[in-house]
Amino acid sequence: MAIPPPIPLNEQDRLTVLRGFAILDTPPERLFDDLAGIAASICGTPIASVTLIDERRQWHKARIGLAPAESPRDDAFCAHAILAGGVMIVPDATRDPRFAGNPGVLGDPFIRFYAGAPLEVAGGYRLGTLCVIDRSPRQLSESQVTALAALSRQAAALLELRRANAGLSDALSRVSVLEGFIPICAYCRKVRDDGDYWQQVEEYLERRTASQFTHGICPDCAVVHFPDEVADLSGGSK
Repeated sequence: MAIPPPIPLNEQDRLTVLRGFAILDTPPERLFDDLAGIAASICGTPIASVTLIDERRQWHKARIGLAPAESPRDDAFCAHAILAGGVMIVPDATRDPRFAGNPGVLGDPFIRFYAGAPLEVAGGYRLGTLCVIDRSPRQLSESQVTALAALSRQAAALLELRRANAGLSDALSRVSVLEGFIPICAYCRKVRDDGDYWQQVEEYLERRTASQFTHGICPDCAVVHFPDEVADLSGGSK
């Protein structure tokens, strides 16, 4: 059996931060796929993944050479890697007491080599890893380790950017809804802006849109305000 990974001291806060990214169980995204592909290419491995660790599982946001989208946390190499200060390297899993009995070592994908760099976001929370895996024991060069760490930082930055963009979209949606409620005088039809200033509706809209206005008069208002002129025009058209 595999040795279950220790639980981080800040686990509850870490899980709260992870949920705040609203990324678990989302569809694949090309930018994360690209990072996994680059890591596999640089390190020369058939398998690479961008993983996230929640309370019960390891979930793959991006994966190269792996079929399952998730696996139990107790069996996850990456659940150990998020405790490391840097890149965690396992040259030969069959000789490591933590992993020798791991289902992923004894069976598919027959892990022998593993290297995982934590995805560390603001506040020092490690949410998962960018990892590479091989089916043969091996090592990475110093430059490969440096590159893997750099790519993990890019993956973490992408997580932050993704959350920021989602927050901006939500804010714009709320603004759009709020702007749907415009205070307008029931008598003179002036509109009140955010500064509590009443202005003509044309001025209000021109300040907030690219629209410009010309003025005319509709037939109903013409009858009310200019009855004689309307009568003359009607009489003249007979």
